[in-house]
Amino acid sequence: MLHRLRFIPGRLVQSIPVAFGVTLIVFFMARLLPGNAALAILGQQANAASVAALSKQLGLNQPLWEQYFLFIGRLFQGNLGTSLTYQIPVSELLSQAIPVTLSLLGLALLLALVISVPLAALAAFRPGSPRDLGVRAFTLLGQGMPQFWLGIMLILLLAIGVPLFPVGGYGNSPADHPYYLFLPSLTLAIAMCPTIIRSLRSSMIDVLGSDYVGTARSKGSYGAALFRGHVLRNAAIPTVSVIGVNLGFLVGGSLVIEKVFALPGLGSIMINAIFTRDFPTVQGVTLFVALFVVVVGILTDVVYTMLDPRVDLSGKENA
Repeated sequence: MLHRLRFIPGRLVQSIPVAFGVTLIVFFMARLLPGNAALAILGQQANAASVAALSKQLGLNQPLWEQYFLFIGRLFQGNLGTSLTYQIPVSELLSQAIPVTLSLLGLALLLALVISVPLAALAAFRPGSPRDLGVRAFTLLGQGMPQFWLGIMLILLLAIGVPLFPVGGYGNSPADHPYYLFLPSLTLAIAMCPTIIRSLRSSMIDVLGSDYVGTARSKGSYGAALFRGHVLRNAAIPTVSVIGVNLGFLVGGSLVIEKVFALPGLGSIMINAIFTRDFPTVQGVTLFVALFVVVVGILTDVVYTMLDPRVDLSGKENA
C-alpha cells in the first residue's frame, strides 16, 4: 500500500508553481479593490497629510513590484504581515480562525454523507420508483437554493420559530462548538448533498447491475450485507473525486455562511478585511484557501488509491 502513495512528494512539487501563481493573483487582485487602505483605516474625516503619512508607513506609496517582492520576502520568512484592521499578526489571526472553519467544513461533510448515502441507496435500489423520484426532486430543490438564503431560513425555522439551536456564534467551550455549528454545517451539507447523491445513485445503479453483485446474490448475500460488502465500496470510488472537487468549492461557500451565522472563522475575517481594504489579511486568508484546495486534492487521490487497488498514481499500473 505504501509504495502506491509515492506520488505525494511529486504532487507537492507540482503545487509550488500553483502557489506562486496564487501569490501573484492574490497580491494584484487585492490592490484592485477600490478605495484607499490608509483612508479606510483612518476614516473619511482624516486629512490628506495623515493619509499620506500612513500610506508611506504601510508602503502603499511604493511601486507595485516593490510591494510584491516585499510581500514574497516576508512570506518566505513565514511573515504574513500585520492586519490593518485587527492590529495583530495575520498568522495569529489565522490561527484563531482556521480551527473554526475546519470544524465547520468537517461537520458539514459528515452531515452531507449521513444524508446522501441512505438517500442514494433508496433511489438506486428502485430506480424509477416514487422514492427515486422523490430523492431526485430533493436534489433539484437543494441545488436551486442559495446557501445564504437557506441559512436564513434554517435560522427562522429552527432557531427563532422553534428554538432548538442558537441563532449564531460559536459558544464558549469546546463542548458548545458542535451545537453552535450544527445549523451552519447543515446549510453547507444540504448544498453539497445533490452532487453526492446524483453521483452515488448513478454509481450504485451500475454496481447493482454488475456480474460480481449478481454472483454475491446467488451466494445468498442480500440487504445490508450486500450493500456494505459489495455495493457501497465500489460505488464510492468515482464519488470520492466528486467530493474532493466540491469540498474545494465548499470552503468558498463557507465564507458567506460564517458571516450569516456570526462565526469567528475565516469568512467573517475575510469579509471585514475586504471592506476595510486590509490587504495583508485578504492575502493571508486567500493563500490558506488555496493551500487547503491543494491539500484536499492530494487527500482525494490518497483515498481513491485506497478504495481502488487497480489505481496506482505512483507511476505503475496494477492489473
